[in-house]
Amino acid sequence: MPILSKRNTVILAIVLSVMMWVTRNHHAMTLTHLPDASWAIFFLLGFYFRERMILPLFLAQAAIIDYLSITQFGTSDYCVTSAYAFLLPAYFMLWLAGKWYVARYQFHVRTLPLFAAAALTGTALCELISSGSFYFLGGHFADTSLSEFALRFAQYFPFSLGYIALYLGCAASIHILLVSAQRPSATAQ
Repeated sequence: MPILSKRNTVILAIVLSVMMWVTRNHHAMTLTHLPDASWAIFFLLGFYFRERMILPLFLAQAAIIDYLSITQFGTSDYCVTSAYAFLLPAYFMLWLAGKWYVARYQFHVRTLPLFAAAALTGTALCELISSGSFYFLGGHFADTSLSEFALRFAQYFPFSLGYIALYLGCAASIHILLVSAQRPSATAQ
């Protein structure tokens, strides 16, 4: 389990917070905007932070960003329906996936399949909960069926998976560089 100093914990919380503020109101990548990093952030919160209070702080931050985006910056409120409350368990699944992986983590290549499995499972559960609640409870679709939802899931899940893979891949690369830089070199002995 990676143990961060208080200073590094604060720095990481600030970096993840900034990433959320910079990317949250953009759900698709364009030439001028990065895709929403929220899903990767919740996974990383589970992985890096032992304090459980970090989760509600970031959940509140996400809601504040959404509120400000809609009320102050003209973002559409199309996605804010009764299903919005289901983002809590959806993000919790990503946080839990990060917690699951950190309990099995070792700084070794053999844990990469566990990392991938945790990220894939957390992302799939998050997508099922968030998209499923929006589809079945959001009130935007006249005829809802499991088969239609399965088609929509198959259409949108690869994008979600790609976005979280992008951010988690970057985070893993930075993690490897920082941990490698802190380890004493075998040739330095």
